[in-house]
Parts: sequence; C-alpha cells; structure tokens
Amino acid sequence: MENEFNKIATRVSLVSIIGNIFLSFIKFIVGIFAHSSAMISDSIHSLSDVISSIIVIIGVKIASKEPDQHHPYGHERLECVAAIILATVLLVTGLFIGYFAIKNIYNKTYLLSVIPSKLALYTAILSIICKESMYWYTYINGKKINSSALIADAWHHRSDALSSVGALIGIIGTRLGYKISDPIASLVIVIFITKASLDIYKDALDKMIDVSCDKEFEDNVKVFILKQDGVKSIDLLQTRLFGNRVYIDLEISVEKNLSLMEAHDIAESVHENIEKEFSEVKHIMIHVNPYLK
Repeated sequence: MENEFNKIATRVSLVSIIGNIFLSFIKFIVGIFAHSSAMISDSIHSLSDVISSIIVIIGVKIASKEPDQHHPYGHERLECVAAIILATVLLVTGLFIGYFAIKNIYNKTYLLSVIPSKLALYTAILSIICKESMYWYTYINGKKINSSALIADAWHHRSDALSSVGALIGIIGTRLGYKISDPIASLVIVIFITKASLDIYKDALDKMIDVSCDKEFEDNVKVFILKQDGVKSIDLLQTRLFGNRVYIDLEISVEKNLSLMEAHDIAESVHENIEKEFSEVKHIMIHVNPYLK
C-alpha cells in the first residue's frame, strides 16, 4: 500500500513538473513575440508551480517511510503538512490576484492596458486546456490513493486554469472594448480559489486530529464484520483517520463457551479479513467479549 502510494504520487508530480516546464516555455516564447509582459509573468508563475510538485514529492516520500523507534505509528500525517503548505500557497496566490484586481479597478489602470494579439488569446486557451487536464489527472489519482497533498496540488492546477480563464475573458473583453472585464473576472476567480484552499485546510486538519471516518465507510465495515464466522455482534466500532490511513478500535462478541484459543482465532481472522477488504485500514485493535444474549 505504502509503495503504491509513493509510486503514484511521485509519477503524478513528475508529470506536473514536466507539464509546467512545457507551459512556462511556451508562454515565455509567446510573451516575447507578442510583446506581452503579462504572458512573460505568467510563464514565471507556471515555472514556480514546479515548487508545489516538489513539495508533494518530498511530503509523500516522508509520509511513506516505515514506522521507526521514534514514530511507531508511521509518518502518514506529514503528508497532511505538505497539503497545508500547498493550501497556504494557493490561498496567498488567490489573495494576491484579488489585491491586484481591486487595485486595478480602483486606480483604473485597466484603461491603460494594451490590446493583446490573437497569439496571446490562443496561448491562454492552450493554458486552460493543459491546466484543467493536469487538474483532473492529479485529482483522480489523489482520490485513488486518498492523498491530501496530491488533491491540494490538483487545486493548484485548477487555480492556474481559472487564472487563465480570467486572462482569456480579459483578452476577449479588451479586444471588444470592455477592459474592466479582466479585473472583474479575476475577483470572481479569487472566490473559487479561496474556497478550494479552505476545503484543503479542513481535509488536512481532519486527518491530523483523529476525526472519524464517514458513516458510509463505517457502515460498510460493520456489515463486513457481521458476515465473519463466529461473530455474534459488534459492541463497539470506532474509526480514526491518520493521514491517508485508517485505524479501527473494535469490540466483538463471540459464543461465551469458546476456548481462549478459539476466540483468539476468530479475532485474528476478522483482523486479517478487514485489512484485506479495506486497503486504507492500517491497523485494528480488537477486543473480544462473551455473547450474553
């Protein structure tokens, strides 16, 4: 599980790095030929996104380390730290976009903007397509391995896609004579970016403070346990998230006249079968009670 988690997260992050380097190069060349300082600035922004992917690789690498003497429960929560860092970067990015948009509107500097060429228009469309594709690729894989850091990086891609949407609206609006459309579009985009960053914060913090799993997951586990041979009832089921993994505290009832060895074998069977059926479960603590009803 840990090896697959590490391999998928690293592969996705490397794809993101290559994609951002490609976009940065294209935007820089277009910025020079189209005489667009904004496009050149955006190319630097795309290049800076490489740092986000590097943070993901480092965070996942540390989170995938085996338990040791000082960290007997593993390092999964450190992946949440990477997600919080990325959420902070995302939030700061959104706030800066909002700040410059408001400043642009207040000072009416948008009236001085140069009408961009069609080349800049096509590049903005290319950026939207590439960044949205990178979002879905990263998001789907992040959900697959339940990685907060990957999901945070996915939203970083979408924030760039939204920024490019704002740039596209601004370019079209400017070419049609409505120059104020650029900063207004930016303000709308800030709302989406801010919400995404706050959602990432909540998800990462939930996985760091032992919040329980959702009801659907717990119900599925209960149904599975009651199907196990020898289990008469469930007296207690508590779950908690630990990074991207799940810990379970369980009390089951078995026939009261069973020997200690027989009760132990039932508990061991339940333990092993749950971990096979639910790959996200890292450890289960099982207590056996006599069935008295």
